[in-house]
Amino acid sequence: MRVDVLLHRAVLRWQQAGQDPNDPFRGQYVSDAGAQALLRRPFGASWGQTVALNEREGQAYADALAQVEQVTQGIVESAEEEGHPLRLDHLARTFELTRFDRDALLICLAPTLDLRYGRIYGYLQDDVTRRRPGVNVVLDLLCLPGVNRLTKLAHFYDDAPLFRHCLLQRVSEAGAAEPPLLGQTLRVDEAIVAWLLGDYQPHADLAPHATLQTPQPDVAHRLLGAPLDERLHVDPGDAEQPIFVFHGPDAASQAAAARGLAARLRQPLLTVDLAAVLDTGLSAERVLRLTLRDARLTGALPHLTGWDACLADENRLPPRLLAELCAHPGPVVVAGHAHWRAEGIARRSARRGARRRALRWFHFPIPAFTQRRALWLHFLHETDGDEMLDVALLASHFMLTTGQIRDVIASARDAAAQRGDPLTERDLFAAARSHASARLSSLALKIEPRYTWGDIVLPDDQLAMLHEIVNAVRQRPRVLDEWGLGRKLTASAGATILFAGPPGTGKTMAAEVMAAELGLDLYKIDLSTVVSKYIGETEKNLERIFEGAEHSSAILFFDEADALFGKRSEVRDSHDRYANIEISYLLQRMEAYDGVTILATNLRANLDEAFTRRLQFAVDFPFPEEVYRQRIWETLFPDGAPHAANLDFDLMARRFRLAGGNIRNIIVNAAYLAAADGQEVTMAHLLHGARRELQKMGRLIPEEDLTIERISE
Repeated sequence: MRVDVLLHRAVLRWQQAGQDPNDPFRGQYVSDAGAQALLRRPFGASWGQTVALNEREGQAYADALAQVEQVTQGIVESAEEEGHPLRLDHLARTFELTRFDRDALLICLAPTLDLRYGRIYGYLQDDVTRRRPGVNVVLDLLCLPGVNRLTKLAHFYDDAPLFRHCLLQRVSEAGAAEPPLLGQTLRVDEAIVAWLLGDYQPHADLAPHATLQTPQPDVAHRLLGAPLDERLHVDPGDAEQPIFVFHGPDAASQAAAARGLAARLRQPLLTVDLAAVLDTGLSAERVLRLTLRDARLTGALPHLTGWDACLADENRLPPRLLAELCAHPGPVVVAGHAHWRAEGIARRSARRGARRRALRWFHFPIPAFTQRRALWLHFLHETDGDEMLDVALLASHFMLTTGQIRDVIASARDAAAQRGDPLTERDLFAAARSHASARLSSLALKIEPRYTWGDIVLPDDQLAMLHEIVNAVRQRPRVLDEWGLGRKLTASAGATILFAGPPGTGKTMAAEVMAAELGLDLYKIDLSTVVSKYIGETEKNLERIFEGAEHSSAILFFDEADALFGKRSEVRDSHDRYANIEISYLLQRMEAYDGVTILATNLRANLDEAFTRRLQFAVDFPFPEEVYRQRIWETLFPDGAPHAANLDFDLMARRFRLAGGNIRNIIVNAAYLAAADGQEVTMAHLLHGARRELQKMGRLIPEEDLTIERISE
């Protein structure tokens, strides 16, 4: 109503000034008389303001404005009494708008609600194509003519409430150059329009990545967020509300804690994925302003995820973003992975935007074993029929976040449903390996385990050590978490192992057996391809591998360790120094890794005591003696392969002093020879395969020594 009265008065003044609304070319040309009139017009006045209304007309408009004010005040008071305050009044109080600000907002809002206002604004701006009000029109409607009207231009600056809180936007005319401030066109943000009409719609830039919900504490919060409740306390009486900083890998736990905090505060939770929004090209400052504005509109607790995307180099937060957080009147939750530094803003400064608010830091690591086990049980038991599954090993082997556990179970259920079978532990292990090791697949060679305990032939002591390693990996949660040894006596939950022995003695096979027994992925890394002659590159290559393996619990099998783990030398030059640095770096990363790392070397003598002391287990793989060679021949030869009845593995073991890898090659070559001859595998095929293997090894034996008769002597 107030806008209507102001527009009636402005149109009347225009008409009395001689403007012809019936001129079809009005606004498209300037006549000679019009140019002269422009020169005679006082500074700071529009056409309509050059003509004073008569006393009767002026009093009528003054009375109309007073009546509108009285009616409006009555509506506001009535709404307050009924407990339903007007949204426009709430908007004005929330963003501390002056009467001028509110009137300017209403003037800009009018053509959005009724198209007739667009035609009126075109009339008043002497341009029928301009259907939205410009800054000059707003000043004409709200200010008296003269220089003093220019003092109101401050209301249209970037730092003024209407624009700092993104209530109004400047709109550029198509194809037109950027006009001066007086000529700029204004419109109300669409999200503000929707909210004033009774519905919250996020700004178009935020909409795909923003959610507003009324949360209730859930099971995930009780398992993960409840222990933080006391530390997440907010005192409504505090003048400076805290800024909660969540950091760490478990984003789902962070979200659970945010939901719990919002529920205790009895506020909605507005969650915005900053990383996703910033990917669209918007500036972090604008996204932050829009989010905090919407949180104030809706009375919600702002929950800003993907906070790492706002950080500058070395995990520094730009001061302007910290100032935006501090300007928000209520508590704020920012959530990301990295721990960052707040710099560049004085804590006790009195100027606007200074940081007087405390940052409260909360770390969200991978859930501990007991929490992981509880989460597995919770997400599994959401569907009937899964209560019998044992999740202890899953919780033990896979260092997964809350969200990963939920996703793993969903993937496992999909696989079981596709087969038409009930969910099994095998499905869960397969899905867990797939989710946990996704990044590692591009950095290392994944080996599918083919062997079991019955396939490996080793002395009893070495077999016992392998069983002990498997048991140690399985019992990590009980020993480290429940018994408390992890608090002081171990650097990590991982297992560092050395396999030492000549080539072909079963080091890779042992790693496959362990992986199959534990249900873990096995990745083989050839250290000879990782080591670089360029200083610092080896460490970068190793870091990429360990980052890819983070939280996967995969077994990392470093083959050809001799390329890096020679006996550490006395430092004589820079290359010696950096070689020792590479060794120390890998040892540190192995100790920090929560999974299993295996180093395979052919020459244990090249490793010094300081190095081996930092390894948890060391297994020597001896060259097999005759009795073990016979078992290897018998174990490796497949039962399904057609063969002659007179195959004498005892004879082959006694005659040829070969390791298991060589024996495997001989059997494979003999099988190909037999297939080509269309026969079964005979001793002649085995002997020919042995001849080729010995030739490959550079061990030449006379032809007559490879006949059945000769080797039988």
